[in-house]
Amino acid sequence: MDSQKILYNKTGNDEAYTPEYGVIPILKYIPKDFIIWCPFDKFDSAFVKLISKTNKVIYTHIETGQDFFEYEPNEHWDCIISNPPFKNKRKFFERALSFNKPFALIMTNAWLNDAYSKKVFMETNKQMQLLMFDKRIKFNNPYGRPNNKITFSSSYFCYDFLPKDLITEKLSCT
Repeated sequence: MDSQKILYNKTGNDEAYTPEYGVIPILKYIPKDFIIWCPFDKFDSAFVKLISKTNKVIYTHIETGQDFFEYEPNEHWDCIISNPPFKNKRKFFERALSFNKPFALIMTNAWLNDAYSKKVFMETNKQMQLLMFDKRIKFNNPYGRPNNKITFSSSYFCYDFLPKDLITEKLSCT
């Protein structure tokens, strides 16, 4: 197996889907003329469904042969928005930063305790931005039900995306 493909797979907590209420807060920050690449998504993801109401969306997924570490859409895109696997976070952020385009990626807030979260941004001389929430997102399992085993809070870790470096919003869980 290719070493890059080991970085994310379909097992464990890496297969947790963002519910619609976790996507809604980021929508107002997306410029209307941006084409969004959702590199960890299929046609039925909350990101694709909600963002495509106002913006063109390109969605790709490792299951369809589009490995984020080896693939970039041929057509123009302006920004990445998605929920990458939480394992091997540094590699996902290094790759996202390498495009030198805005992004908003959901990640566990525990990553802020890791020296690499800051180092990845500092090594590229880029400013980290955070969209934080007043409560935890209950990510869905592959069967569409909330995964109650996820006990951490998450935020959108962004680059060149938000109007301020730190924004806190209320989540409207349904």
